[in-house]
Amino acid sequence: MRNLILPIIILLASCNTNPNSKNLQGQIDSLNSKVHNAYQPGFGEFMSNIQLHHAKLWFAGINNNWRLADYEVHEMQEALVSIQKYNKDRPESQIIDVLYPSIDSINAAIAQKNPQFFKSSYELLTRTCNDCHKSTAHDFNVITIPTTPPISNQDFKVVQ
Repeated sequence: MRNLILPIIILLASCNTNPNSKNLQGQIDSLNSKVHNAYQPGFGEFMSNIQLHHAKLWFAGINNNWRLADYEVHEMQEALVSIQKYNKDRPESQIIDVLYPSIDSINAAIAQKNPQFFKSSYELLTRTCNDCHKSTAHDFNVITIPTTPPISNQDFKVVQ
């Protein structure tokens, strides 16, 4: 009898006697399904967002609206970070870092409130975007310096 006690204890301990365990597993499975099927922005959505901020950045900078320019460049940076977070399986995400030196240059121009430095840094950023597009077989997507504001309901001049 003594020899049977230990195996019986192990057998009872290994049996799942908790009636809530099936319910908990069901909740876990349901949550896993929701996470797996949750909406995640696509690469193109992030790029469209960046393109809008790129254009708005230009009009803020040429109007010496440095606070708005600073805001727009940081919105671009947030989108780049999100690309690397949500689209890390895309090969394009692996080379996003090539944009950071040109963004650093724009940040420096904004900090200095230097219009000429801003323009040259913006041109560098635009070339870098296009170089990235070429290297990822997206050379059909050519970015330019905008000639008209992307939206008509925003004033890019400095608020006095």
